[in-house]
Amino acid sequence: MDQSRAPILEALAEHRRLGRYGFTPPGHRQGRGVDRETLDVLGADAFRNDLVAASGLDDRSSSGGILQEAEDLMADAVGAGKAFFSTCGSSLSVKAAMLAVTRGRGEILIGRDSHKSVTAGLVLSGLQPRWITPRWDPDLHLAHPPSPEEVERMWERYPDASAALIVSPTPYGSCADLTGIAEVCHRHDKPLIVDEAWGAHLPFHDDLPTWAMDAGADVCVVSVHKMGLGFEQGSVYHLQGSLVDPIRLKQCADVLATTSSSVPIYAGMDAWRRQMVRNGKASLQRTLGLARHVRTAVEEVIGIHVLEDEFLHEEASHDLDPLHIVMDVRQLGISGYQAADWLRTERRIDVGLNDHRRIEATLSIADDEVTTSRLLAALGDLHDAAAELPRPPDVVLPSPGDLELQTVMLPRDAFFGPVEVVPSAEAVDRVCAEQLTPYPPGIPAVLPGERINAAVIDYLRSGVAAGMVLPDPADPSVETIRVVRE
Repeated sequence: MDQSRAPILEALAEHRRLGRYGFTPPGHRQGRGVDRETLDVLGADAFRNDLVAASGLDDRSSSGGILQEAEDLMADAVGAGKAFFSTCGSSLSVKAAMLAVTRGRGEILIGRDSHKSVTAGLVLSGLQPRWITPRWDPDLHLAHPPSPEEVERMWERYPDASAALIVSPTPYGSCADLTGIAEVCHRHDKPLIVDEAWGAHLPFHDDLPTWAMDAGADVCVVSVHKMGLGFEQGSVYHLQGSLVDPIRLKQCADVLATTSSSVPIYAGMDAWRRQMVRNGKASLQRTLGLARHVRTAVEEVIGIHVLEDEFLHEEASHDLDPLHIVMDVRQLGISGYQAADWLRTERRIDVGLNDHRRIEATLSIADDEVTTSRLLAALGDLHDAAAELPRPPDVVLPSPGDLELQTVMLPRDAFFGPVEVVPSAEAVDRVCAEQLTPYPPGIPAVLPGERINAAVIDYLRSGVAAGMVLPDPADPSVETIRVVRE
């Protein structure tokens, strides 16, 4: 295919050239009705490019096939069988994949380190989760991806499950042995779904971890906005092989998706694909070199340690994306929450993942010596300021065994059934009716249908006191918890 094309971007340019005007949504009429204060912040082009897909960008019946051509170009660029665009984020894409492979019933093998968007799919679908245990790291208090051997054990235990779903890379950049896991799943004639939200860039450089399609996965979902250059909510789900019906996959996505897809988000994904085909390898080569420099420079800041070997030993992950720079700040005597807040407040630097002892900076091809020098200077200033920050409250960290809660109800039944609100101390041994998710990274500590234990409550309560953010429970302080009514 002609990878120099960007059909959606080209159609936007043609729409402008022809001076089209629509008596259709959106009502702002390409910004004509928007006040000056708004335009000064968002820009006129944001509204000029905000069109309806049909009877706007394309004709009434979409017979121009603009979106289809862009999706075909994406699949061709990365070597997938098919690619589908979503403007509702990977949160929707992964739910569509779950519904397509299970037909909305029965069991699914799913990594217990899955993101809240994945586990929310259990609530919507009514599926019975069969949890694949990740490699819990009691020293670092985080989860490494599950091993092929663990996936094999789960298939032997639950042979009637419809599919397996694995997260790789994790929010820390650690990667599963997807080739081994795909081989295991295919020996059982079952599909493998990979939530590869952090891996949009992986197909474009050989020194990065193997991306899911090359490893043999049947479906993988990527977020173009995370490690690519697209807008927020831009997601692509890729498909190959014969184990997943492409029509059902597309129809499941259509059932969940908005009927008012964002043309600018489509265009951003289309343009990013063309850019990566043109010079993605060279851009990533430069960025990988930049990451090596940053890792070395951060390690020289006394009190900050860059995690790398800890992610790569035999009992941890199979591979690591070096563009995820995970920094342990505990030797500074502060928490990751404090470090993130100080960097934002004092140096106008935002970091992504932060927890009781770590912060993370991810690099993309947009970064250069200017942006990374700003990060390094801010980290040096954080070292100097740390002694003046208050000592962080202790977070009561549960053991790996305490994190493996018993699932006693379907997540859907617990979420939608009769509930009551109880003080957290009284929630011990009760069945949870909501997600309790430290964010970031967004991996639920407790899911609907799981029996709550005292260790997890102590962890969440002490975490909130130390700066942990819980965006999804009805009571973010966790003084009370919604539980299934007895």
